[in-house]
Amino acid sequence: MSELPAPRSLRDRRTLGVLIGCFVCQMGLGCGYVFSVTLKHVVADFEWSRAAYAAGGIPLLLAMGVSAPLLGALSERIGTRTVVSVSVLLLATSLGLLSRMETLLEFYLASALLGLGMTGVGDVVVGSLAARWVVRGRALALGFVFVGSNVGGAAVPPLAEAVAAQDSWRAAFEGVGLAALVILLPFALFALREPPAPVALPDGGAEPDALGEDSLDLGEALRTRSFWILALALLAFYFYYLGVNQHLVAFVSDLGYSDARAAASLGFAIFLGIFAKLAMGALADRIASRTALLANFGILTLGACVLLGVGRPPLLLLFLMLHGLAVAAENVVLPVVVADCFGVRHLAKIYGALMITLFPGGALGPVFAGAVYDRLGSYQLAFAIFAGLLALATGGLAFVRREARVRPRALDPVAVPE
Repeated sequence: MSELPAPRSLRDRRTLGVLIGCFVCQMGLGCGYVFSVTLKHVVADFEWSRAAYAAGGIPLLLAMGVSAPLLGALSERIGTRTVVSVSVLLLATSLGLLSRMETLLEFYLASALLGLGMTGVGDVVVGSLAARWVVRGRALALGFVFVGSNVGGAAVPPLAEAVAAQDSWRAAFEGVGLAALVILLPFALFALREPPAPVALPDGGAEPDALGEDSLDLGEALRTRSFWILALALLAFYFYYLGVNQHLVAFVSDLGYSDARAAASLGFAIFLGIFAKLAMGALADRIASRTALLANFGILTLGACVLLGVGRPPLLLLFLMLHGLAVAAENVVLPVVVADCFGVRHLAKIYGALMITLFPGGALGPVFAGAVYDRLGSYQLAFAIFAGLLALATGGLAFVRREARVRPRALDPVAVPE
């Protein structure tokens, strides 16, 4: 009779090596922040409107939303290492193309390619691998891995702004792409690996999840109330988050701050996410993950309300702190909630399906904010609508529940030899 492997933890050396690889690959998500820094430079050079520039998020997020479930399923079929390695190459290629663009069409096509590359190093693919490697301390492990996007995101705005000021916005795109290739690709190739396969049981089936759950598959998850509540909350989240982030540097600059100070403001908010993800990871391992998610959205809503009054330095600082902490913490607690609600075995597919909301929410948010500014000369109306939608999402999350069926384990776990 085969015995079940013990739940893996952060103390396992093989697990820790994979998590470090996931952490570095997540840094690739920081490449997306180059758009905020280059907004005013590109708009001035080509005489585009801010709404037209923000519309670059539509093909990017369409590519991310459509490819998330596909890459999640593909990573289960051919392995995460292959998916992530190819995605790093796509990141570098797309940023190189952005540095040479001359028309809006070229901008939109390169943005779509960048979105595909970012999905391959993002939460669905890399986060699902980390979640499958760790059971004890899963939220903390995900917090550590997802800090990578904040490290990359905190580095990109000031770096890109410095290069753009010294050389040009074209050099900024090109430099970010080269850095991504040199730093990420070795870890994608040599650090990522799949967890050990499930052990066969005497009845011929496979072992249950390490949590003792009969995981729901995607079809079953789609028939639950919790899936659709989470999907609508994510829709509101991305509408707000990307709508604000895409225009934050320009908004702060419009308040009278220098371009360098405005870029540093975005970098500061992203940097705070490092602490938020680690803190949320530790917290979500100790309290109900659904409670943690509800509190997280409450802080998001509070930050959105503070944004309405930004105009003086103290309120700007308060907003940056609330926004940076809450946005980053959501990255950690959401996959834990998905795993708790539906089980971990099909996490990549279910999480990928939820991420389809990234396209409508994330694409419309920046364009909506840009259109409001172009018409009214202010972002205030857009910010008020962002706050209202987040408040509604927070109320809905109170009705999320565990959907996976839990059964007692037939065998006690034993340690797996190193």
